[in-house]
Amino acid sequence: MAFKLPDFNDRKTAAAAARAAVLEKFKAKPEATPEELAERAAVAARQEAKQKDKAQALKDRIAAEKAAVIAAREAKEEAARKAAEDALITEEMKAAAKKAERDAKYAARKVAKKAAKR
Repeated sequence: MAFKLPDFNDRKTAAAAARAAVLEKFKAKPEATPEELAERAAVAARQEAKQKDKAQALKDRIAAEKAAVIAAREAKEEAARKAAEDALITEEMKAAAKKAERDAKYAARKVAKKAAKR
């Protein structure tokens, strides 16, 4: 047996049957009742509220991340400022100690000179 190609009439009837099946599919679909329409509207409202909540949560998370970054930057700057201040205080203390040492030497020399004169 050999393969037989469908002729024009076979193709025409197959196309008509397919169109009829699609048309029947759409005809068979009942119209929506008011309850179904209300349910669809409720579902759409829930989805919209869910999307708004997601968007708000995203905005809140972004704001929290920005605040955390700003707080970290401020803490880092404060630590650097405090370290610089501590270093300055340490240098001032060293300078004060050196000055006190010099003053003590000078005073001792002065006392020694006075004692030598007497």
